[in-house]
Amino acid sequence: MTKEVKAISVIPVSPSKYQSRPLDIRDVQLTGGFWYTRQKQNTERVLDHADSWIEKLGWYDAFIAAAGGTPKRPLQGKLFTDADVYKTLEGMIWEVAARPDAVREARILEISKLIADAQEDDGYINSFFGIKGREFRYSDVAHGHELYCGGHFFQAAVARIRSGHDDLLTQTAIRFADRICEDFGPGGIEGSDGHPEIEVALMELYRATGDKKYLDQAKRFIDGRGYKTFEQHAIGWEYYSDDMPVREATVFRGHVVRALYFAAGVVDLAVETDDLQLLEALKTQWANTWAKRTYITGGMGARHLGESYGDDFELSPERAYTETCGSVAAIMVAWRLLLATNDSHYGDAIERLLYNMIATHPSVEGDRFFYANPLQKREPGIYAQPGEAPFRKDTLRAEWFWVSCCPTNYVRLMASLSGYMATTSKSEIRIHQFFTGDISTTTDDGKLIELAVETDYPWDGTIKVTFKNSPGEINLALRVPNWAVGSTLSFNGNSQTVAPGFAEIKHNFQAGDTVTLELEMKIRVLEPDSRINAVRDTVAVERGPLLFCAEELESNGSKVDLDNFVFNLKDSIQEVNIDGPGDASKAIRISGKVLSKENNEEWPYLENKRARTAVNASIDLIPYYAWSNRGFSTMRVWIPFHEDTK
Repeated sequence: MTKEVKAISVIPVSPSKYQSRPLDIRDVQLTGGFWYTRQKQNTERVLDHADSWIEKLGWYDAFIAAAGGTPKRPLQGKLFTDADVYKTLEGMIWEVAARPDAVREARILEISKLIADAQEDDGYINSFFGIKGREFRYSDVAHGHELYCGGHFFQAAVARIRSGHDDLLTQTAIRFADRICEDFGPGGIEGSDGHPEIEVALMELYRATGDKKYLDQAKRFIDGRGYKTFEQHAIGWEYYSDDMPVREATVFRGHVVRALYFAAGVVDLAVETDDLQLLEALKTQWANTWAKRTYITGGMGARHLGESYGDDFELSPERAYTETCGSVAAIMVAWRLLLATNDSHYGDAIERLLYNMIATHPSVEGDRFFYANPLQKREPGIYAQPGEAPFRKDTLRAEWFWVSCCPTNYVRLMASLSGYMATTSKSEIRIHQFFTGDISTTTDDGKLIELAVETDYPWDGTIKVTFKNSPGEINLALRVPNWAVGSTLSFNGNSQTVAPGFAEIKHNFQAGDTVTLELEMKIRVLEPDSRINAVRDTVAVERGPLLFCAEELESNGSKVDLDNFVFNLKDSIQEVNIDGPGDASKAIRISGKVLSKENNEEWPYLENKRARTAVNASIDLIPYYAWSNRGFSTMRVWIPFHEDTK
């Protein structure tokens, strides 16, 4: 039975203290453009795709078995597949809260009952542990993912609570959270899960319910990590972020998703307890990671071993792991730091991650997904067979994976994406990400603001913001990306140059007033830091927020060998319009030469390189997010240039 309660705010992240307050996802309506298309696809296709694959692989049946029932399919999946059920459920909840749907609401209730039926009398839930004939609960805290799965369940419950419901789902989750607090509280089990997630989930559950025991337990988990309590891993205790206390660390390290989920919970704890020293530690860790351990896409994770960060500047394009989940987690951290600081850098980081990692995840059709995201593919790669969910993660986009943390993370982010676009505070509205749509919100001092935002971003740099009501004196702030040098802000016939950061106008705005931001969208040719050895003597190309790449289709007969194409930086770079793939509408044409292949001798290292013949050629670079949508292909982001051509 569902009991409706007064909705609080339908917000993914809801700190009680902030520099700028996030908006309710219902206050921001995407009505057209880049992110509207993707959110609509998530609504109409991806969520149901996830639901059907979870059903097909028997991951719902695992709850039936845990409840003592007879499953339709044999028990399948990994130790953490419960979490994929919970993340998909969370996506459904955000979706129904923002865009009501009776059919999907019924599905939420159906899945909620499956979970509730599997709950043990004392509140514990897991489909792999604690069941007769299986391992005892908490018998493998390093790798069992019990608290990790519980954390994702709590985040789904938080979405439900913030949507205005007190029902079977929320009550089941709270019973489980109470069980964990008792089991791992003072005098209980020492340590926590080897995969952080429970920390950020308990912090949001505390915010949603006001029950301080959840904050206390999150703090206990956070303070107890960093003392080498887990078993040694192949890459060391840093795999679990357990090599040193969080206050002593200066950079993110180890398993990327573990590190970032943990960091998100730590930021929440710092904010809620006014621990400025802890917040500063997280800001330092983020800054060092962004500057030294992050790919140009915004992706993180240089090593397949341990799905982990490498050393500083260890950023090989071919070996990049850059798991999609890591990008969702990085947005979680950056958004929290933005709310705590109002620093535009974090909005820039989120933009880079959204356009060059998140948008890359699904295929144009929304039925295949990347797991890892390399920046170079020398061979066309392999596709998983139709209807196959591969375990390996080096395939091109696949319909599903046996480890499907990425598509389920994607659905919950896209369903709640409206909540990451803008913030407010006293007599202020800040727009951090650009979209076409409407904003209707109330500031902290009670002023109603109604705006219409119009843009063709990321293809065009014009963003028009029109007031639909007369809110009185308001400070309107629009983020100016760090790449947008030379941009202008216009209002009432006056135009001014604005620097990266925030362009702000404080004015007694009236209905019909329009503020226009013109971002400089020139093509940028970027050289890597010389310490990134893997990409020395290469360049990458960007325009606006988009990174571009060279893609050579196998169906074209490999007309241009990307391994031997050399960019002539002296030649003009031409912007050309294209038709796809998907909604990609612009390409960048660059010129250079294709060098003859090296000699075919057995040994590839010669004392004196023989002269190589060269043929003039040009290639079209497409947005990185759009690659691998037209069949088998090779691809590279970093393009070599020749010293003689620079």
